[in-house]
Amino acid sequence: MAPIVDPERVVRAVDHQIVDRPGRIVVLFVVLTAVFASGLGGVGVESGTGRFFESVPEHDTLETVDDQFGSQFDPDDSSTQVVVTDENVLSKRALLRMLDVQAQLEADPSLRVRSVTGIASATARVLEPWATTTDAQRRAIETASPAEVRSATRTLIDRRPEITRLLSEERNLDEPRASATLLLVSHTVPEGDDAHLRTVQERVKATAESGDGDVRVFGSAIQSAGFDRAISESLGLIVPIVVVLILLFLSVAYRDPIDLALALVSLIVAIVWTFGFMGLVGIPFSLMMIAVPVLLLGVGIDFGIHAINRYREERVAGRAIDPSMRDAVRSLLVAFFVVAVTNVIGFFANVSSALAPVQEFGLVVAVGMIFTLLVFGVFLPAAKVLADRGRERFGVRQFSITPIGGEQSRLGDVLRASAVVAKRHPLVLVAIVLLVTTAAASSATNVESKFESDDFLPYADHPPQIALLPDAIAPSEFEITATSQYITETFETTNSEQVTLYVEGPMQDDHALEAVHRAGSDPPESFVREDGHAVSESILDVIDAYARENPEFAARVERNDLSGNGVPDRNLDPIYDALFASEYGDRAREYLTADRRATRVVYQVKASAGQKAVTEDTRALAADARHDAVATGNTVVFRALTEALLASAASSFLLAYGLSGVFLVAVFWLIEDRPSLGVVTMVPITVAIVLLVGAMPALGIAFNALTATILSISIGLGIDYSVHVVHRFVEEYDRRGTTHEALLVTLGGTGGGITASVVTTSGSVLCMTLAVNPILGEFGLLTGISTLFSYVTTVTILPLTLRGWTRLFG
Repeated sequence: MAPIVDPERVVRAVDHQIVDRPGRIVVLFVVLTAVFASGLGGVGVESGTGRFFESVPEHDTLETVDDQFGSQFDPDDSSTQVVVTDENVLSKRALLRMLDVQAQLEADPSLRVRSVTGIASATARVLEPWATTTDAQRRAIETASPAEVRSATRTLIDRRPEITRLLSEERNLDEPRASATLLLVSHTVPEGDDAHLRTVQERVKATAESGDGDVRVFGSAIQSAGFDRAISESLGLIVPIVVVLILLFLSVAYRDPIDLALALVSLIVAIVWTFGFMGLVGIPFSLMMIAVPVLLLGVGIDFGIHAINRYREERVAGRAIDPSMRDAVRSLLVAFFVVAVTNVIGFFANVSSALAPVQEFGLVVAVGMIFTLLVFGVFLPAAKVLADRGRERFGVRQFSITPIGGEQSRLGDVLRASAVVAKRHPLVLVAIVLLVTTAAASSATNVESKFESDDFLPYADHPPQIALLPDAIAPSEFEITATSQYITETFETTNSEQVTLYVEGPMQDDHALEAVHRAGSDPPESFVREDGHAVSESILDVIDAYARENPEFAARVERNDLSGNGVPDRNLDPIYDALFASEYGDRAREYLTADRRATRVVYQVKASAGQKAVTEDTRALAADARHDAVATGNTVVFRALTEALLASAASSFLLAYGLSGVFLVAVFWLIEDRPSLGVVTMVPITVAIVLLVGAMPALGIAFNALTATILSISIGLGIDYSVHVVHRFVEEYDRRGTTHEALLVTLGGTGGGITASVVTTSGSVLCMTLAVNPILGEFGLLTGISTLFSYVTTVTILPLTLRGWTRLFG
């Protein structure tokens, strides 16, 4: 059939430049490489997970709450957390040891200590309210008896129950006793000066951990330094191994040092262009970006092998350099274009994500795919022409011109066997495919979605694949992960057992506090209850605490309590004025703004309740509130991120799948007048995606910040194999006229190219399992599996599908 749009004009123009003017092309690419290389110095490194959180509105609300209310007992980004463990951190001996640590930190001016908040200094202030210095606080503890210290601690807890967040969760407040506590050290470091803060926190760590007892130090800058080192060590481990594997694979694939060198130079050019682009447009290098060079290498190797392999098919038949390259370019350029566009669609689909780092990742890889097309579709063939002409001119021996696969190779025999099975046993093959796909689809319903900061942290204990590495190349141990996990598991300040309701409205209006109280009167199932009411912390608790100590204030509250439930219903402004002017003023400001326009209520939730249930219940509570209310808190923020990840995975997949299908149908309609081939091309990748998602629960892998991109990426990478096979099949089918012969030639020729490609691509991405971060390891494993599934479905299912296509439309 005659195509609707003839691509020959564009292809002829390109192959004319490649074959007739290869020198100009090489010089042009050298100049462009120098331009992009100038942007490499502008690539900054971004650590941590902050920009993921910034992408969800619940995090903005949480930051607003922290800014408006804050708490001296909650760590912030500029504070250092010193973890002290002891048999009983509330004993007199332990409190004195904490004050020693505090004094040691305050004595060093380089630590820029602004304040130290801890249970020891707070207990000393109960014993001696005027003890404002560490020395005075130490004297207060020293001169008190153990019984007086215990009494002061109980009084402190009664007055300031929120201070218990500085104590480990297994605390016993009746004795009182706890095995661990936090010292929060704030610093006078300029905001945004991360380098200075990192230096300060590392010095705090060295100072605090040099003393007696079990002391650990953690902070945002220390964590950031750990992220940076993890990125550096992951790159330092993965890249050399990938390079060695690529050299090994390409040596076998090309069997010629000059062809190998050309391929390596092309890979380097594509990577330099991509990272230079990042620097020029100001996109930072984050943990996710470690996957970029590996993905580019995979696709670049695929293009390179196909280009050289197709050229060699012509050369081995005895044809000269120029006609061989012309035919190779004409045969492959359209396929390369189709593959590149589907790659770009697959990766660029991630721009639809609500998460900024995922958007940037998708954009960078999509642009990298365009660069890869240009480098391997234009530069490599031109360089190959120049190289082979030089070899002929100077009589340099050609090591090998034999393509991978081919009529006489064992690999070709194996690949052609699938065409034979498709011809002789089609029903058996259909039954097997349906059985396996159905089982995978059933398993896929169990896949989960999650966002956990620990996924970005290095492994606390190296997994088997890293533990087996020789000490000379093995990554170092990362203490930050163990410390972070210990703090998360031990202290209430970082756990997920509370949520926050942020309420905006005129809190001085009559019945405003009654509405706050009423919100917890019939709490959802996931909330902790006491006497039928939600356990919470709010401005009502501060009012109640002050009323117990001040009879005059208690009388005022009672006079304005119309319902008799202890909650004032009117004349709230004078009550607030008296409260803010008292010693409970600081605590009151943690729950009510000075202008009385916003308040927060912190609810305790059941540890056994799931993140989803807690978030839904909190959102329902907010929706039923009298004033404008928003659900937030760590649990809600993490759930919002999880929902964003799941939505990102779904939207990017649907976008990539839909656009790829439409594009392939349009391309085969325009250039071949056979739109149905676009549908045929999508069949193997559809089955591969089902198999991939079905494998995730079995592997214990969920959709996270990076694996959420795997579905669209699998389309971008995996559809390559189908496009190459279908494009070559149509070419051979039109030439030979019989389906079986066309399949045999296609699988023996192009099949060899995609086999070499899948070995190099999957081998390269599987090297990411050696990364020191779990999130990269899981992504590398899934990407490797997805390419294998795409390859297997292409060489097994596609021959069967193409036979059916020729019967219906051929």
